[in-house]
Amino acid sequence: MTALLIKRLSETSVLPTRGSPLSAGYDLSSAYDVTIPSRGKGLVKTDLAFAIPEGCYGRVAPRSGLAWKKHIDVGAGVIDADYRGNVGVVLFNHGTEDLIVKRGDRIAQLILEKIEIVPIQEVKELPSSERGAGGFGSTGTGTDDQMRISSEAGQESECDKKRRIK
Repeated sequence: MTALLIKRLSETSVLPTRGSPLSAGYDLSSAYDVTIPSRGKGLVKTDLAFAIPEGCYGRVAPRSGLAWKKHIDVGAGVIDADYRGNVGVVLFNHGTEDLIVKRGDRIAQLILEKIEIVPIQEVKELPSSERGAGGFGSTGTGTDDQMRISSEAGQESECDKKRRIK
């Protein structure tokens, strides 16, 4: 069994925990009291260093409660397997109130994900695909898809109802 190796860098660091036996992520906690201004961002240090198992990387992801209740998101969320420094978490506060983070508060979660490293090969042409070069919205939007599905099922879509009422 491969282990996630963790080194505490200060007495204020908190070892990661999992909320339940089947939780995907390990909760990361702040090592310090920090304020993230409303509509701003901040770097929150964990004072932890990791040795991520080879063949994996650490993805720092938002905690659902902070995202939903406090409008907090996480940025710059990749920890490479060979990084051994202090892991900091970039928090974006999209809310209208400052976020007060206390030492020990759970701020994000660390999820270990397997990766495959492949060689890079430059080519003159790429193989074709069904999608091709279609970009944003090229595979449809939820609204368009729902209208099409409703129409195919013989149901009047909400958009059609609004047009009829006008």
